[in-house]
Amino acid sequence: MENDVFLMFLIIGVFLSRGLNEMNKKCPQCNLINFSNAENCRRCEFDLTNSSIPQTTVENRNSSALSKIIKRTIILVTVCFFSLIGFYASLLFTSSPLTVDDRAKVNDAISILEQKGFTKEVFFLRYLTRFRSNDNWLNASTRDENAYAATNFPFEIITIYPEFFTVPQDNTERAMVLLHEAQHLKGADEKEAYEFVWRNRRALGWTQETHGSSKVFLNVRKQTKEFSPNLFQCDFNPDGDCTKYP
Repeated sequence: MENDVFLMFLIIGVFLSRGLNEMNKKCPQCNLINFSNAENCRRCEFDLTNSSIPQTTVENRNSSALSKIIKRTIILVTVCFFSLIGFYASLLFTSSPLTVDDRAKVNDAISILEQKGFTKEVFFLRYLTRFRSNDNWLNASTRDENAYAATNFPFEIITIYPEFFTVPQDNTERAMVLLHEAQHLKGADEKEAYEFVWRNRRALGWTQETHGSSKVFLNVRKQTKEFSPNLFQCDFNPDGDCTKYP
């Protein structure tokens, strides 16, 4: 938005400079700016051909117009910046932090991601994310009842729901949930997040063989098929999973 506003003021500045190039004779009697080739003032018909009459310079006019553009742009950028800060603060103030025990479980899940080589996701989760234990005002009206967590992008806030601690059968499944949410921290949508997790489930150690009967695995597989059906349209596997080794 700031770029669009700046472009608008820049265009206005160009038109101002063009007008000032053509109208740079100021009448000393009525202060009207006349065209540079005018011999008499359009308003009071004062003689403008007298060389002793001081004229308004184009450079000063252009400098003044540019200064106004820069000042207004700075004001707009400042207002937008503090608006974002206020919005971010409201998300934190309308929710609560995790308890010490719950945060320890989240840290254990992050450690599993680190052990499995998901360094980029670990960086986002460990150093850039604020974890909350209940919905802020923005999430309250849009929560998915089957969700284990929710992410507010680009504010890097993850809300951890009680199901995150009770439904997954172990820390590996909790790590899978965080791996999914980490994709949202990077700006990915649901389709991209589900697809990334499903393609990397073997690297995480979360497979049909180890967790195939768990509620979380079955739910995620179902959601992945809905968001990325192309991953399940293959002939070389009985279940049609294109990411499963033949």
